[in-house]
Amino acid sequence: MDIVRRKSRVVKVGGVLIGGKNPVVIQSMTKTRTSDVENTVRQINQLKDAGCQIVRLAINDLDDAVSLKQIKPRVKLPLVADIHFDWRLAIAAIESGADKIRLNPGNIDKKKDVETVISALKSAGIPLRIGLNSGSVKSVDSKRSLMSQKLVSSCMNYIKMVEGLKFHNLVISLKANNVLDTLEAYRKISRVCDYPLHLGLTATGSVYNGIIKSSVALGALLLEGIGDTIRVSLTENPLEEVRAAKSILESLGLRNFGPQVISCPTCGRCKVNLVGIVKELEDRLSVINYSTWLRPVKLAIMGCVVNGPGEAKEADIGVAFGKDQGVLFKQGKIVRKIFPKDCVRVLLKELKTKEKT
Repeated sequence: MDIVRRKSRVVKVGGVLIGGKNPVVIQSMTKTRTSDVENTVRQINQLKDAGCQIVRLAINDLDDAVSLKQIKPRVKLPLVADIHFDWRLAIAAIESGADKIRLNPGNIDKKKDVETVISALKSAGIPLRIGLNSGSVKSVDSKRSLMSQKLVSSCMNYIKMVEGLKFHNLVISLKANNVLDTLEAYRKISRVCDYPLHLGLTATGSVYNGIIKSSVALGALLLEGIGDTIRVSLTENPLEEVRAAKSILESLGLRNFGPQVISCPTCGRCKVNLVGIVKELEDRLSVINYSTWLRPVKLAIMGCVVNGPGEAKEADIGVAFGKDQGVLFKQGKIVRKIFPKDCVRVLLKELKTKEKT
């Protein structure tokens, strides 16, 4: 199955292109006080190493905005300044070198204020993200309107105001805190504008619940070709957001971040510690840079003789375990027997050999 992407304009954020035929971009947000320069820089660099491509920072006051001047030379990710309530902070962030500004129509909506921000964006040559959340959206319709319609109507009014100022360098997001409202809002907006869409849910919760809700909503939209950037919002370390986003994109075949590990869920037939083997392998793989690989490599680690050999044969490199040992497969052919204690070492060695060929 080929996913047919929605046609959208291309917007440049720092050195990253979003929209058009460009790959879906992964975003996250720092969870430090932005004026705490050292910790903010440290977290941004960790996010970059994890695979994040654009990072957003909360700008609560002038100290936060001015701190962008110190942060930007020490990081390589484009910086998005997240502005609420006070439009003047957007001006300060632009002057401090922000690569994009996010405004919330729910709390910055006076035309005179928006016009001043747009003028500064034009001068700096950087884009604006119109970012709506269900928690702060202002209803422009009946109070009984569906949340998805409130988001879309409010967004379209804001877009028309900005377009009236002859500004079209825009990215749009409409985030609700549940799957169904989020799906409907993005489907509606995708039909009435061609700006790049940043996908996400807001206030999804802890890692477990947040990843499940985000995977359902973002996965459904991406399958429909909707979405140009994504963030998985979690009440957790932002590195978990990036890991989840990468998994979503890989599962849909939209991005390749390195070897894909397939392993069986285990049952009473499994005679080896497959859970431990798989965890060790994934931990080892997570610190290796596979950005130069041209195509995804599939690794299969199976715990019994029912489906194990078949899955291992289908993978580029696979292991099917029996009672005390396993069989190593390469490109569908049996290579040799291996013991469980050697599995991770052997697979990493085979991967390294494959990288050179």
